[in-house]
Amino acid sequence: MTQTKAYSSMFKLCGLQFLLVIHLAMCQNMGDLHVTGPLKDMNFSVPEGGGVRFIYQFTSEPPAVSFRVTGEKDGIIDIVPRTGILYLNGSLDWETKAVHRLQVESLDENGNTVKGPCAVTIYVEDINDNPPEFDQMKYTGVVRQNSRPGKPFMYVHATDRDDPTTLHAQLVYSILHHFPNPYSEMLFQIDNVTGAISPSRMGSYYLDPQKQDTFTLVVTVKDMAGMTMNAFTSSTDVIITVKESLWKAPSIIHIQENSTQAHPVNISQVHSNEQDVIYDIFEKEKLPRLPFSIDQNGVIYVTEPLDREEKDTYNFFVVTKDNKGELVDKPLQIHVAVEDINDNPPVCQKALTVIEVQENEGGGSNIGTLLATDRDQEDTLNSRLQYKIESQVPDVPASNLFFIQQDTGILQLTGRSLSKGIASNYSLKVLVTDTVFQTICDVQIHVIDINDQIPIFEKSDYHNVTVAEDLPVGTVILEIKATDGDEPGTGSSYIIYQVKEGDPYNTFFIETDSDTKQGFVRINKALDFETAPVYNLVINATNPEPLVSGVQYNSSSLALFKVFVTDVDEPPSFHETFYKGEVSEDVPVNTLVMTVEAYDPEGDTVRYSLEGDVRKWLRIDSTTGQVYTASTLDREQQAMYTVDVVASELNNAAQKSKTTLMLQLLDVNDNPPQLAMDYTNFFCHPLSGGEKALIQATDADEQHYYSTFTFSLVDDMNTRNSWEISKVNATHAYLSPKHANFEEKVYNVPVIINDNGKPPLEGKVNVEVNICKCSSEKSCFIEVERHHSWPTAGQAIGLLIGVLLIIGFIVGGVFFHMKYKQKNEEKSHQKDVKDKSELDRLA
Repeated sequence: MTQTKAYSSMFKLCGLQFLLVIHLAMCQNMGDLHVTGPLKDMNFSVPEGGGVRFIYQFTSEPPAVSFRVTGEKDGIIDIVPRTGILYLNGSLDWETKAVHRLQVESLDENGNTVKGPCAVTIYVEDINDNPPEFDQMKYTGVVRQNSRPGKPFMYVHATDRDDPTTLHAQLVYSILHHFPNPYSEMLFQIDNVTGAISPSRMGSYYLDPQKQDTFTLVVTVKDMAGMTMNAFTSSTDVIITVKESLWKAPSIIHIQENSTQAHPVNISQVHSNEQDVIYDIFEKEKLPRLPFSIDQNGVIYVTEPLDREEKDTYNFFVVTKDNKGELVDKPLQIHVAVEDINDNPPVCQKALTVIEVQENEGGGSNIGTLLATDRDQEDTLNSRLQYKIESQVPDVPASNLFFIQQDTGILQLTGRSLSKGIASNYSLKVLVTDTVFQTICDVQIHVIDINDQIPIFEKSDYHNVTVAEDLPVGTVILEIKATDGDEPGTGSSYIIYQVKEGDPYNTFFIETDSDTKQGFVRINKALDFETAPVYNLVINATNPEPLVSGVQYNSSSLALFKVFVTDVDEPPSFHETFYKGEVSEDVPVNTLVMTVEAYDPEGDTVRYSLEGDVRKWLRIDSTTGQVYTASTLDREQQAMYTVDVVASELNNAAQKSKTTLMLQLLDVNDNPPQLAMDYTNFFCHPLSGGEKALIQATDADEQHYYSTFTFSLVDDMNTRNSWEISKVNATHAYLSPKHANFEEKVYNVPVIINDNGKPPLEGKVNVEVNICKCSSEKSCFIEVERHHSWPTAGQAIGLLIGVLLIIGFIVGGVFFHMKYKQKNEEKSHQKDVKDKSELDRLA
């Protein structure tokens, strides 16, 4: 048995030594790795798992002939005594022990310590060998309808036994399934780092327990921060119950005005869906003061008595905020209606109401209305007014000559006509009442003379008036006057002047001076000699009050006069306010594009010219007004071309008018397609297959609907054997290499692009593709030499021999060395400049 064990140990050692030889060979190939060395304090990082393997070989230093290891070996770590190979005979486990601290010493033939013990620390590197696990098999949560989007109402949590300082234990959460999912977007969302679940924006709007009160979410958690397909994934169910929103606006709040209660008074209360919020009031109207407040329980108060006559409704918002001042719930609009009480007496609209009554007015006639108001709420009993005559002075020929309608305030004659000879004025006291208050209003009635006299003109013919056609509207051209024998200051004696005949288009109007009774004839519309050089006007004079029976207006109330309009030289006038036309941009020079026309009111000959033709694209025939193209048009320079056309009189160039000519240029296909931008494409060398560069075409011509381009390679055998082009959509294409045998250099690939014009145009472009060695960041790698570096001795000898072979035999070693140094410094400086320029370009 002992012999068998010895053979087994010897075989194991031989196996380890064989592994060591393989490892040393590999390390020699890898350059700078060292797996052997003298005994000293050392640290090692070893990935967990992996089974039996060696770590390091300590070399013995005589008289040492063997090695011994002690410490936290845990039955896994050991050393081959004779060879000094530190090895693992099993797998390390980071989750069991992350660090193993050992002591290694070398021994002589007698087992005495030669060197050591030296501290050897093995750090176990974690590998991703543990899937994440949720804290619960199933989660339940409650969310309120209309909760704020993004506000968490519950959390899920998972743990991972791997190293938390690595990606192995960095967890991300996501929602895998959403049952049911009636909308295009999920109603819930999860924070991928914290596991916080909250309503989405759509969920905040659509969640409704009346439609769906329970949802099941399948939530997953991945390690490796979810950045690899090899990440471990676990899942759990989250059952969410939707409850009705507490956050609701109360119905209209009614408050009676002028309340005598002690204020503030509780008038309503609102409740947020969330705890520990701050309630506040936001004014909708900018009032000097808002007589409302809210406490931190959501109770709304009115802070002072309200006056309906000052303001009958209030509208404001209640908002909730978190401790950061952010809104929690949607603002609620609060409506407050102030209810009326009868707290206002009737008010007479006028301190004294004056009514005029003609002495021949028949019994029962309405003679006027007494107007009173009440500031209490309209159309309620509080503002209902009733009228009653309390007294009449004088009371002749009877005490009840007048009657007032109880609910309207309309005054009527009771049954007989008034006589100015008996009394020219009456004073009435009218009692106006509502259900609580009463007021006395004064009414004075003037008995006026009847209209039995007609106005009579001082002159029946005012002869002729001559005016120029350019007189401004409103100018007085004549003063007229008539007299009336009725009582002054009444409607019977007031005179209204009107043009009865000779002015069908109301070119004139007449104003009356209320004091002097004079009439002022004014120009109402602009005069035009060419249209109407003479007016034969008939003027009549009337009263606003109707004439009494048997009296009629006659020729005494009429007057005549003529208006002669004299001619004034006016500028030409265009037939159109502006001119607009269309023309294709490729029309030949001297093409007629439009004709403008103007006329002179006096019949003078008109001449035409252009102003503002900055591109010199147009010319106009000065006699006919025909506009022609003067040079080649280009829509791409200016699609809408605008100039001014001037029309002037031949015999008086100062008399001129101006109008605008707008010419819309219609596009033709006259621009070949080209690349939309300068592309700098690169592929990493060596090519691995599947590389492609996206290019985009554009065209300066107008695109009525959308651009459509076709892409192809030039008919060149080398190009077609090396490259291919494939269409992506109407404006983009991919350029791809056909094989992987490309050198590291810049290739210019000729591409042909055709548009869809009629006829189509072709553009030939060169697409630059740089095939280069790439860095780890997947960009072209440029090796930058170290600044001011000196060559090694071997390099210096090689360079020296090379220089000697090129420049020949040059006598003098010192002189050669100085020459070489100067040349090397110049080359280093140039390389620095070039490298810096290249880095700037790539940056």
